[in-house]
Amino acid sequence: MNFGHGYKPTKYGSKKIVYNGEVFHSKKELNRYRELLLIQRAGRIHGLERQVKFDLTPPVREPDKTGPRGGKKPGKVILPGSSYIADFTYYRTDTGDFVVEDCKGYRTPEYILKKKFLYHLRGIMIYET
Repeated sequence: MNFGHGYKPTKYGSKKIVYNGEVFHSKKELNRYRELLLIQRAGRIHGLERQVKFDLTPPVREPDKTGPRGGKKPGKVILPGSSYIADFTYYRTDTGDFVVEDCKGYRTPEYILKKKFLYHLRGIMIYET
């Protein structure tokens, strides 16, 4: 099915939107971004970034292979690594706290697991809007 914008519908029914050349996964995410831009202009936050990737687990590989001349070749990836991509990150101006924010319409089991991993591995709590 072609929707004329080059994006297929998402699993949970949200529609992707292009705003100023940037793709947003939902109208809710776009509205929050515009709100955060205003908050940043007012000086309450700084360093606003979108779609920031956090690596959670490295890939699982077969053992490295040693070549005939002693060189090492990395083993084949058996399981890919996992990561979490935050909708927004920024720093609060008043406290200097680093904030990771995610616009959620539906909390999938995968998201809940990644949220736990990010907190356990890095001490970073995801704030949901």
